[in-house]
Amino acid sequence: MKQLLILSGKGGTGKTTVASAFIKLAQARVYADCDVDAPNLHLVLEQESEPRRTDYYGLPKAQIEEQICIECDLCRQYCRFDAIRTEPVYTVDDYVCEGCGVCEYVCPVGAVSLHPAVAGELRLYLNHAVFSTAQLKMGSGTSGKLVTEVKRQMISVINDADLAIIDGSPGIGCPVIASLSGVDMVLIIAEPSMSGISDMERIIRTARQFQTKVAVCVNKYDTSPGNSEKIAAFCELNNLPLLGFIPYDPEAVKAVNEARSIVDVDCPSGRAVREVFGQTMTLLGDESGGGIRIRES
Repeated sequence: MKQLLILSGKGGTGKTTVASAFIKLAQARVYADCDVDAPNLHLVLEQESEPRRTDYYGLPKAQIEEQICIECDLCRQYCRFDAIRTEPVYTVDDYVCEGCGVCEYVCPVGAVSLHPAVAGELRLYLNHAVFSTAQLKMGSGTSGKLVTEVKRQMISVINDADLAIIDGSPGIGCPVIASLSGVDMVLIIAEPSMSGISDMERIIRTARQFQTKVAVCVNKYDTSPGNSEKIAAFCELNNLPLLGFIPYDPEAVKAVNEARSIVDVDCPSGRAVREVFGQTMTLLGDESGGGIRIRES
């Protein structure tokens, strides 16, 4: 099963809009939303049933046993995250605690211990397709580890499909790096703005560390033709496939607000993304001598 990951160097480029369109065009049997901080793919691709929910445990959290604590203050003095509260009694602020265990180590009476803590929720939809996603709990860390669990959950259910489409996170941090692991190709959705170009360059450098295929698509290209030309020149200079240009389209905004994909309606952006999809499937299937097989709609 080949994995196509759709990324952007920043938020708001239309990454999820393109991902949802690709899922519809491919009639994908397997897909995932790895933006665990703010998953939204399920809003565009409505599901027929409730997901199977599983607690995700990240780093453990410290707890102080009030009956044992002698208030020696060592835990507070040694905590570099300022997670110890002293009023009215010694307690640990779960939102600040990083689970490092120093407080447990220095406590002379064993009043501090580490306990597993729920850091998020894995969600698995099993309808006509397998859809894996998750929601990280506010204030929790280890988002990269949760992304890894999202992908593992997806693969554990089905592995005989031709193609899995993954909607990644914005930026270049831990969630993106976890998303990149093991994929066959990355499609980067670029925005024709100065910040969009800078972030595109950063995510390209990150993706290339994984020695996977990288291609670029420009979304809302007509909002800044000059910057779109700069993206095209950058791709040519760096031997990166530029798979197409998608125009700014008010109909796309309307479709998304109605929880529909842009390929569900006849609009300029929908027609453009169909062409990008075809180019992407051809490039993704190059190693095997042909494109990924797609069912007729």
